[in-house]
Amino acid sequence: MEKNKKLRVFAEEIRVETLKELAHLGFGHVGGSMSVVETLAVLYGEEMRIDPQNPEWEDRDKLVMSKGHAGPALYATLALLGYFPLEELLTLNRGGTNLPSHCDRLKTVGVDMTTGSLGQGISLACGLAIGNRMMGRDAYTYLVLGDGECNEGQVWEGAMFASQFKLDNLIAFVDLNKQQLDGKCDDVMHLGDMVDKFTAFGWNTLKVDGHDIDEVQAAVRAGKATHGKPTMIVLDTEKGRGCALAEGKVPNHHIAFTAEEIAPSLVQAEAALEAARKA
Repeated sequence: MEKNKKLRVFAEEIRVETLKELAHLGFGHVGGSMSVVETLAVLYGEEMRIDPQNPEWEDRDKLVMSKGHAGPALYATLALLGYFPLEELLTLNRGGTNLPSHCDRLKTVGVDMTTGSLGQGISLACGLAIGNRMMGRDAYTYLVLGDGECNEGQVWEGAMFASQFKLDNLIAFVDLNKQQLDGKCDDVMHLGDMVDKFTAFGWNTLKVDGHDIDEVQAAVRAGKATHGKPTMIVLDTEKGRGCALAEGKVPNHHIAFTAEEIAPSLVQAEAALEAARKA
């Protein structure tokens, strides 16, 4: 049983609001948004040093959502914290919106880095982390990678850079949901053991149940207590978690649906939120 009820409630709120914004649109990146919900709840709910009333605060912690297609979940998180009105979530990916399909720091208040061209986020995160060091700031940079994204060679160049420069102010995650855009990771490009690989690249590496609030939070705090090397947290997750329409389905990266098709998933998510509040 998870100890932190507040963060579990926050996670389920993120899941509900993410589904609402996608349901209003009628299509979108459901799978990868659902699998990072608990991580976002831990980071924005307690672990990150942020101020929604001062989103440009120079000493804030920053997040690079390298798997930029998980933007809907990040937008829901930011809206729940008051970075912008919840109603704005219903403009997702529509003409004139400030909430594009992939994250854009020039459009969305609270988004720290433009992402979505997979593989590049780790380099951006390394730049932010080393920049903080040069400026004498004690802020952390957080990075979320997709497992399929780790097919990209730039991920491993970034991994070498972070280790070489001992970026212990960088805490990263691999969302190991075992699926990517066009199939299972093992079928498209087998990743091997991600813990062994990042450890071999000189990282402090941990693996946790990515849907367990307490495990994720403990791993983040272990990363903060680590000195002299960056930390990689491998999140064992399920793509589409908590969405009946997508959970357990292979083609769930980006799907279209009718209001009737998504309705049971919203009911499921709202029931989970109510259960979390009563726990």
